[in-house]
Amino acid sequence: MAITREEIMHVAELSRLSLSEAEIKKYREELASILGYIEQLKEVDTKKVEPTAQVSGLTDIWRADEVKEWAEDEVDAALAQGKTEGGQIKVKRVL
Repeated sequence: MAITREEIMHVAELSRLSLSEAEIKKYREELASILGYIEQLKEVDTKKVEPTAQVSGLTDIWRADEVKEWAEDEVDAALAQGKTEGGQIKVKRVL
């Protein structure tokens, strides 16, 4: 599948890239190759293949949050690590 110089420039503009003439030529060839491969894949008969959204078998595992009581010496050691405010450890902002 042929890709025009204008299409490459449009994608570059969307990506906020400035391309040299050599890069434009290179990306035209590479994207044409990728799109040609996709055209090949369209020829494969997938009528008997069920659609999938997750192919690796990984699943999210959720568990309920449980409050666990700490031993008093562990609480004291944790609170001694830095500044406290209202019985809680004060930490630096993340953002």
